[in-house]
Amino acid sequence: MSAAAGAEAQALLEKDPQAHIARITLHNPERKNAFQVAFGPQMERYLDDIVDDDDIKVVILRGTGGVFTSGVDLSEAYDWYAKEGDTRRPSQRRRLAVDRRGQRLFHEFVGFPKVTICQLEAYALGLGFEFALMADLVVCGRGAKLGMPATRFLGPILGNLPVFFYRMGPVLTKDLLLTGRMVEGREVEHLGLFTRFVDDADVAAETEALAAEVAKMPADGIHMAKEAYRLVEANLGLGLEEVCAYLFHSYGTNLRFEDDEFNFVATRAKAGTSEALRLRDQHYDGATGEG
Repeated sequence: MSAAAGAEAQALLEKDPQAHIARITLHNPERKNAFQVAFGPQMERYLDDIVDDDDIKVVILRGTGGVFTSGVDLSEAYDWYAKEGDTRRPSQRRRLAVDRRGQRLFHEFVGFPKVTICQLEAYALGLGFEFALMADLVVCGRGAKLGMPATRFLGPILGNLPVFFYRMGPVLTKDLLLTGRMVEGREVEHLGLFTRFVDDADVAAETEALAAEVAKMPADGIHMAKEAYRLVEANLGLGLEEVCAYLFHSYGTNLRFEDDEFNFVATRAKAGTSEALRLRDQHYDGATGEG
């Protein structure tokens, strides 16, 4: 068994060549495994490593401490567009360049040639929810909270719309994006949204069992099947995923807020991230929730 991680690791890579399984563990426990800027390049390196390893057939994406991920670290929201030395509002060309690079990871994950399995525990919000929808197989806890709550301050176009419509259908997609509400796994179990729905305590064990089952398949067969699946899915509705994702994100986050609308970024600058989250939830439903 081998493992790899850097000092600033936002994720840890572990490979078990005998079992033919790799595990990428999101590791930011202080923030419920929220994604920070360093995560993207690190995840790309891990995926490249796994692609080149002929001993690995399956990769599990999971979170440390029984939590998948609460999504993007909101203390960094919009900071990804910042350009050193430039204090002006980011230009559209800057937004498009940054989002094009950022969405490349998700495009690679959708078409990844090894089998991808998400171990979905506690939270799968924002980018974590997108990863789950892009994975080949998902084991979801019935109590896990799912959704795109950041649409409540970044706008209801946020996210990879082709994937949302293809995986969830237009009704659930519009429900979650236009309201920003979260649902629990049990609420979408009857829709067959994910591969397995189990009690929360059983998610990890069921994920490992599913990975072991898939790992018995011939490696060449898996690789050829993944290429075939990608071709068929592109023709069924995912063909625009690579371009639409970054275009929609760039335009959809360039918002002007009216006086009676909640501006998270401006509020965060004045009051800090925690207070901005509290005020966001107060604005929408008078409750405190996850971002």
